[in-house]
Amino acid sequence: MDCLESTDTSSTASIQCFKLLVKMATMIPTNHFIVAFACIFTATLYYVLEFHLCEVLFQGGSLVTLTYNPESHVYRNVVSKCSILHGRYCATPWLSSPHLQTMLLEFVAKPPEFSYKREIFLSSDGGTFALDWLMSSDVLHSENENDILWNKGTTPTVLVIPGLTSDSTAAYIRHLVHTTAIRGWNAVVCNHRGMAGVPFTSDRAYNSGWTTDVRDVIDHLHHKYPEVPLFAVGTSIGANILVKYLGEYGETVPLAGAAAICSPWDLLIGSRYIARTLIQNLYGIILTMGLKSYAKSNQTHFTRLADWEGIMKSRHMPEFDKAVTCAMENFETADAFYRWCSSAAYTRDVAVPLLSISSLDDPVCTVEAIPWHECRANKNIVFATTKHGGHLGFFEGIRAPSLWWVRAVNEFLSVLHSTSMQRHNKVIVMSRSNTR
Repeated sequence: MDCLESTDTSSTASIQCFKLLVKMATMIPTNHFIVAFACIFTATLYYVLEFHLCEVLFQGGSLVTLTYNPESHVYRNVVSKCSILHGRYCATPWLSSPHLQTMLLEFVAKPPEFSYKREIFLSSDGGTFALDWLMSSDVLHSENENDILWNKGTTPTVLVIPGLTSDSTAAYIRHLVHTTAIRGWNAVVCNHRGMAGVPFTSDRAYNSGWTTDVRDVIDHLHHKYPEVPLFAVGTSIGANILVKYLGEYGETVPLAGAAAICSPWDLLIGSRYIARTLIQNLYGIILTMGLKSYAKSNQTHFTRLADWEGIMKSRHMPEFDKAVTCAMENFETADAFYRWCSSAAYTRDVAVPLLSISSLDDPVCTVEAIPWHECRANKNIVFATTKHGGHLGFFEGIRAPSLWWVRAVNEFLSVLHSTSMQRHNKVIVMSRSNTR
């Protein structure tokens, strides 16, 4: 009985205390609640979106870190002369978050308007895809209507390989292509199969490890214009494809140099990483939606060759790859496919000068997948990392008019080309002197 009375007394006291707290709360002005809520919301948003505004405002960003072999001729002869890679990366203040840098990639820093010249390319297995060209003469308004410099084989050309579900219309691709043309070089975007409005004509779709199309295009350009200095830049999945191609074909690659931007490197690690947290799951869902849209635009092809019901049910990339890539390429599991297509294992065999750029806060391609040891062991690779930048973002300036990595790549390729030309000229001079 005493226990019941004690319980009733404590309950009554608790209710009275709660009423007193409510009464006291009602005495606090409403605007105080608004300010407190705004502060809590701002602090939470700042933490969740991983803002680094203080570093931008008070430290001017962070230094670029370079990883390379101590005996690297690429660093000694090329990268050591690149001021951008030896400077700091300072993000746009209002975009000082890896998630904003990544999510707003297509909506900020609109590139100048220009039109491509399209070439439909026929691959070795009968597939077709679009090569979208931008000649330097188109941007610089050259009077040479027939692109005389190009036909003479004196204009360097950059082959661009887009990321997953991206094509030549993507804002970051257009930034790269336009800046390449502005400095007097030609650029060509190798769109993936089924992208950029070109329908399938074979039983293959592109995937993260499919290097045949890139090989065919590079061989085509090299044989058609053998005297043209040819470079390649891959972004995201395009970077993975490019590095895998470089490793597969080693010293037979007819490129003067290459750059890999925000490569996933190890897709098995990446598939685990992107499912780790709520916000990373969101990226996975968005990427899968893009892949499903790609499948829907080529529904006849995918219905015949893949598991269409599995495609429609997929919410994450491993589910999509299980329904599509495993069915088309005869892999038992998505993990087996990821192990096969990862470029990390091919870095040791890269035989051309390669600049790789990644940000340590990339929310899509984790730093855990970077093959540090393999890159450091290869004298042909220089790896540039920034503390911030997101995935393919790297916005800079108050109004975010440009992308830092685009400037860094252009400087690297320009210095590499001039160094190669100087070496080539020395060889010519020496050979001439020897014949006298």
